[in-house]
Amino acid sequence: MGGVKKKPVGSSAKSKDSTNASGTNQAQSQTQKKEDSKKSTGSRQKLSVAIEEAVGRKALQNMKAVTVQALARNLGVKISVANSFIRAMETKGSVKVAGGYSGHRIYQTVVQEA
Repeated sequence: MGGVKKKPVGSSAKSKDSTNASGTNQAQSQTQKKEDSKKSTGSRQKLSVAIEEAVGRKALQNMKAVTVQALARNLGVKISVANSFIRAMETKGSVKVAGGYSGHRIYQTVVQEA
């Protein structure tokens, strides 16, 4: 039903003409592109982003409902980074789970007495 559409006759004739005229140059450029793409994917950079504790606490204090998504949006980081920060704060006892379900937790800050 929704198979591959046939290309117009004119476009297939153009592609045949261009391959016949520059067949060797095109083959060399294709192999060079493949080598370049292998180099770029093989040497990926690891980017590690962490939220500083002071900046994170300040952002948490200004929020009514503390969620991972809202924290990530406020700080401009990925959700995975915000999630790891909130979990770290939870183990330290700075925030606790107030509600939510299935990975969409709502947290509240815990006031620590001196």
